[in-house]
Amino acid sequence: MRLAAGFAFTVLLGACASTSEPDLPPTVQTSEVGPPAEISIIGNVGAEIGKATFTAAPQGVLIRILVPTGGLSPGWHGTHLHMVGDCSDTAKFEHAGGHIQTSNTYHGLLYVHGPENGDLPNISVAGDGSASAELYTGLITLSQLQDADGSALVIHAEPDDHVSQPIGNAGDRVGCAVIK
Repeated sequence: MRLAAGFAFTVLLGACASTSEPDLPPTVQTSEVGPPAEISIIGNVGAEIGKATFTAAPQGVLIRILVPTGGLSPGWHGTHLHMVGDCSDTAKFEHAGGHIQTSNTYHGLLYVHGPENGDLPNISVAGDGSASAELYTGLITLSQLQDADGSALVIHAEPDDHVSQPIGNAGDRVGCAVIK
């Protein structure tokens, strides 16, 4: 008798659980493991102007950018992922190479033949020179960014129009962070 009552109670609980909440999909497992990568963003004088954190996502990478007061000029700034993890030439950050491009596409999130793997949205810098932004890209993964020669997050002086070739009229490189 006790066994039958226990079975009935279990069936009743199972029926209640299945009608009150839908089943959630299983948690997606990524092939990438490890903590987020936090790196320094340096400006043209070689000093740190902020931090960037890269977190592996199931199908891309989440990038958080934090720049304290006075780090950048106010307004919109283009951001891109560049091919080489080298920010040693602080005057222009040219050692970072061009935008990451692993397919036969062109620059621009809005360009009909784009985007490149290194294309990212613009960030907005407040009147006091500070910025906080969180960007996601599904065009590349953290492990691809951390290849043998690394890569770089580059912040430009002007906004990216997301169409013009080759860099969306984003202007000079004013910030750079090495991703290894």
